[in-house]
Amino acid sequence: MVNQPRTAKVLFSLVVSMTIGAAVLLALEKRPLPPGAFSLASYTRLGSVGETIETYGPVSPNRWQCVEVFYSNTTGGNIGQIASLNGLRDSEDVNLHFLICNGYGGQDGQIQTSQKWMRQWSCVPGGNWYGSSKTIRVCLIADGGTNLPSEFQIKRTNLLLEALCIKFSIPADQVIYPADWQL
Repeated sequence: MVNQPRTAKVLFSLVVSMTIGAAVLLALEKRPLPPGAFSLASYTRLGSVGETIETYGPVSPNRWQCVEVFYSNTTGGNIGQIASLNGLRDSEDVNLHFLICNGYGGQDGQIQTSQKWMRQWSCVPGGNWYGSSKTIRVCLIADGGTNLPSEFQIKRTNLLLEALCIKFSIPADQVIYPADWQL
């Protein structure tokens, strides 16, 4: 029992250092991180990709055979804003299945699901898209020029694509990326 004062000092020092460390981490979490840095805390707030690809009902095995990733050609937005920019009366009318936000209109890397996906409806060919009724369309908020996708968007897109390809047995060569996409 001779070491009781030493044990108390060590325990007190440990509690103080853990408290200071926690305070520093909380203070740093409130600030935006510089580009290229990765924050696990913000990543875990986005929700699971597995839950994102769930639908209202069952999906037939050969329903989807291809995935197309394309840019919104905007600097920011979410499904509602993209619908408005395209002159649609409602966000249910957007011609995409998934939208991945860049931090301006939704959290960076947030995956929004459209009603077309939830109801398993095909996107409508037209405008600059002439895909098939078996194509899943994934939109990234970016333009591919001055407004490139964030590292977070790319990571979340790759996770989404991997989950879709596994769930619907879509071969990797049936995933279409924008011309400047970096895997």
